[in-house]
Amino acid sequence: MRNALILAGLATMSQPVPAAAQSAPLTLERIFGDKAIPMDRVEGGEWTADGKGYDAIEPSKAVTDGTDLVRYDVARNTRTVLVAAGDLVVPATGKPIAIQSYAWSADGKRLLIFTNGTRFRRTRALGDYWLFDVSAKTLRRIGGDAPPASLMYADFSPDGSRIAYVRANNLYVEPSAGDAPPRQLTRDGSDLIVNGLGDWVYEEEFYLRKAWSWSPDSKTIAFWRFDTSGVGTFYMISNTVGQYSRPIPLQYPKVGTTNSAVRVGTIDVASGATRWIGLTGDPRQNYVPQMSWAGTSGKLFLQYANRLQNTYRLLLADPASGTTRPVFVERDAAWVEANGDPTWLDGGKRFTWLSERDGWRHLYVASADGKPPSLRTPGRFDVVSLLRVDEAQGWAWFTASPDNPTQRYLYRAKLTGKPRVERVTQAGQAGTHGYDIAPGAHWARHTVSAIDRAPVTEMIDLTTQAPVRVLARNAALQDEIAHEPLGPTEFTRLDLSKGVSVDAWIMKPAGFDPAKRYPVLFQVYGEPWGQTVADAWGGNTALWHRMLAERGYIVASIDPRGTNTPRGREWRKSIYRRLGVIGPEDYAAGVRKLIAARPYIDPARIGIWGWSGGGSSTLHAMFRFPELFKTGIAVAAVSDQMLYDTVYQERYMGLPADNEAGYKAGSPITYAAGLTGNLLVIHGTGDDNVHYQNLEQLEDRLIAANKPFTMMAYPDRTHGIYEKPGTSLHLYSLMTRYLETNLPPGGR
Repeated sequence: MRNALILAGLATMSQPVPAAAQSAPLTLERIFGDKAIPMDRVEGGEWTADGKGYDAIEPSKAVTDGTDLVRYDVARNTRTVLVAAGDLVVPATGKPIAIQSYAWSADGKRLLIFTNGTRFRRTRALGDYWLFDVSAKTLRRIGGDAPPASLMYADFSPDGSRIAYVRANNLYVEPSAGDAPPRQLTRDGSDLIVNGLGDWVYEEEFYLRKAWSWSPDSKTIAFWRFDTSGVGTFYMISNTVGQYSRPIPLQYPKVGTTNSAVRVGTIDVASGATRWIGLTGDPRQNYVPQMSWAGTSGKLFLQYANRLQNTYRLLLADPASGTTRPVFVERDAAWVEANGDPTWLDGGKRFTWLSERDGWRHLYVASADGKPPSLRTPGRFDVVSLLRVDEAQGWAWFTASPDNPTQRYLYRAKLTGKPRVERVTQAGQAGTHGYDIAPGAHWARHTVSAIDRAPVTEMIDLTTQAPVRVLARNAALQDEIAHEPLGPTEFTRLDLSKGVSVDAWIMKPAGFDPAKRYPVLFQVYGEPWGQTVADAWGGNTALWHRMLAERGYIVASIDPRGTNTPRGREWRKSIYRRLGVIGPEDYAAGVRKLIAARPYIDPARIGIWGWSGGGSSTLHAMFRFPELFKTGIAVAAVSDQMLYDTVYQERYMGLPADNEAGYKAGSPITYAAGLTGNLLVIHGTGDDNVHYQNLEQLEDRLIAANKPFTMMAYPDRTHGIYEKPGTSLHLYSLMTRYLETNLPPGGR
């Protein structure tokens, strides 16, 4: 994919260099401060429909605070301003509209602009929409009399004649031409009834934000409706807003409690009539993780899952009558992973589907008539992600790593005929390769990085593998890495017992002397959401780890069973009903293996840290294996599995009524009395994902057991603990001081 000269140069940059050439030591200010080491902004945006170029939002040089929408032609290497900031000045205010996102009408004559975005849960989804007529250069605000920053997920109909959006939990539609007022399509939206948006748990666990879609013929809108009235209300408290605290209510279904009642309906846009899809069973005991239009067939495709999420019924629905018919059923003894929107082939007769039915996550082509799906990627490997399906060419492009789960490469598979899989990324290019493939699969933005190598992004010709131009070099960051006094990070596989092996990486400290013993800080996640042992650049956290290595720490990580690693179904699902049990045991066994095999590891100075699920794993380590782990930092941890949400926890653990012992065994709080080492626990009080109550209930248990610990609460910060100036610098300064005090660096 990249030429040998560039690869050789990057490989050279990851090696140690003489002291005279070394850069200034890494500091917390250089990583998290106002003058942090810069990362290049990757040039690029949405591909054009013909795949020949892409649009990008760029700051205007002519208008203060304005943005231009420009188009790049890849083959010609040209840049054209499509919409200039000067054309987006609102006459009434004299101020330009800053484009945050956009959508073109089908004929390219109108542009729908999103601006003034404000936060809604995890994204800036609330905002204002403006319609720009390209030829007339006129602007019109969408939404009628809607208050500022109150619309969400507006989009053109496929024929460009209408625009629909969500306002105050209801769906609206208005014409894209003329001055007719908006029409309200749903009327029961309220604080507890939500139309066209995912509820909290659907957004978090099924990634459902925009919960509506146009039919291909532009006549119908399909949407989810959530009745959250039976869901328990969790109250977060903000104490930073004035003299009195402010409660923040959140409909959050905790393990074993009531979910939203979910329905799927279709609206005839012309008449406004709603038809509900007939789904059997209790709407609070089943899920609809995905719904989309089945190509141009006029049918609606749904994935309908039971509460245990081990059975997914794939259905085709008639929007006119609301009736459904089965396509096939996907079952698993543990759980089934929801698919994203499939790609429809043959006008809606066939579709793509990812399944682990043969023990590996593979691509299948399924038939709408219910015939058995056709396996397209046979072999003992996992399809990590499906990137592009091109029916005209007959290929599907995906990432995988059959030989080494720490890597990622591009492959392609034939959609029809005898299965055929080809590697696209050229051999000899270790690391993690990501691709943004254009329609037609001629061009792609290709990003490659490694654990010791900053990301480099190029535009490439996918048909020849030839680079066209570099889009982002990250030269300053790579120069920093190249001139650090560190050797290359080592990847290894540790054999535990009974045929179980785990992958690990180890970063040795500056001035490493194998005759001395060094402290080790382990980074852990250890749950199904993530993978830490990957040959990929890890952002600011990676720089922090490198700073610690410069100061005399060994930094390492292990991926236990149950992590989202491409090692097959059995690897990932061996933890079913035992989440929080097997992973920590594997981690402790891996650490013992490293200590036994590497005499330069000081067993008296073993530390561990993690965030979210990694925070939970850290608590398990400190409470259950105190003879091994001496210092731990747990950030935003789930201390009791009963305090987390239904979809995630029940997917991996089953229902608490059927697995009471498993929930107790998998919850760190159960073992709090086992703490003997140094523990720092950190949480944001505004965490709507893993609630602050996890920390307070854990503290209560530690106090009852008379266990000393250190804690830090970040007011109003959410799960990422990043909001407000100085937060990240303060957080990592706190953790660094705690380590240096309780896990002293350096060889002895």
